[in-house]
Amino acid sequence: MSTPERLIESTRELLWERGYVGTSPKAILERAGAGQGSMYHHFKGKPDLALTAIRRTAEEMRATAAGVLDGPGTPYERIEAYLRRERDVLRGCPIGRLTMDPDVIAGDELRAPVDETLDWLRERLAGIVEEGQEQGEFAPSLDGEEIAAAVVATVQGGYVLARASGSPAAFDAGVRGLLSLLATAAPKDRPARPA
Repeated sequence: MSTPERLIESTRELLWERGYVGTSPKAILERAGAGQGSMYHHFKGKPDLALTAIRRTAEEMRATAAGVLDGPGTPYERIEAYLRRERDVLRGCPIGRLTMDPDVIAGDELRAPVDETLDWLRERLAGIVEEGQEQGEFAPSLDGEEIAAAVVATVQGGYVLARASGSPAAFDAGVRGLLSLLATAAPKDRPARPA
């Protein structure tokens, strides 16, 4: 791995673990195994490197979600696959973590990839709900944007509850609860599916 790549990957990990303030240039260099000055040789400084790392994390999250949401299955099955996909629940979400970082949220440039990723996810989920309505899988009375917001809130809130309790059980319970609600959102003439 090249020095710039090691710097980016180290910054991604440190941002996830410690946040922006806790990610010092010294810590980045130590984690990357890079020499003094290499960060400034390849990047304008910590903000530039952090932005590159945040963008990479956002792109990776979108690609992972798209791999499931754009995969095979009915709209319900694709939402279920997204909710149940393998995650390091106790570690939390690297993008969700950034939303709680005051330095990231205060800066338009650092916040932009986070906002764009969450907006993309909500739009994609809303589209899948609307697809399910067109196919008769979900009741026409559902609001796709509200369901999408509930899915994202369940995942992000599930991370928080799991981390607080030290167990993925809280995350899993939230997922099961949301899937039960979605399963009963079938039109009256269509039987509800098991969650």
